[in-house]
Amino acid sequence: MLDLQDMRTDYIKGVLDENSVPSDPYLLFEQWFGEAVNSHLKDPNTMLLATSGAKAQPNIRAVLLKIFDEKGFVFFTNYNSVKAEEIAQNPKVASEFLWLELERQVRILGRCEKISTKESLAYFMKRSRDSQIGAWVSDQSSVITSRKAFAMQLEKMKQKFAKGNVPLPDFWGGYRIIPEQIEFWQGRPSRLHDRILYTKEENNWKIERLAP
Repeated sequence: MLDLQDMRTDYIKGVLDENSVPSDPYLLFEQWFGEAVNSHLKDPNTMLLATSGAKAQPNIRAVLLKIFDEKGFVFFTNYNSVKAEEIAQNPKVASEFLWLELERQVRILGRCEKISTKESLAYFMKRSRDSQIGAWVSDQSSVITSRKAFAMQLEKMKQKFAKGNVPLPDFWGGYRIIPEQIEFWQGRPSRLHDRILYTKEENNWKIERLAP
């Protein structure tokens, strides 16, 4: 069996100072996200999303961030999926970006709400045709009999939408995470990491340093 107790890395790539960060966390996120993209990290928009429905059982999965601005962080999914059911029961969520190559994490606590159909359609039209059809064929999180049966259903959908544009499914669209807290984590030597927490207070953000 592998011995994990001696597996450790000293983080030395950056510093995070509460006296020099912007007053708006979205500006810092935009900077860090841009650096992740420019570093050619694989899928830097991968975001872990944690939900907890009526049974209070935490659930987590990776989704892709597709829009971010001062209103929040947007991902897309099937509105009949498990995550959607749990969000309907409890809109409080947590999410995290982990960019290990840059020794950075961003953690977000907030609430989730559906975006408008107009916003969902605007993104849907930018997807590849195969991905558009895929949204129609996948009853996300439901049990399927086999991959072969799923492939047959996919071919039926391709024939159905062989001509013209693929319409937006009424069961598919986006959610926006509206943050209440955003934490930026920069790895430092000897596990004495920098952690800067932004907390929403009416129209402003309170900035605090957390212990490692």
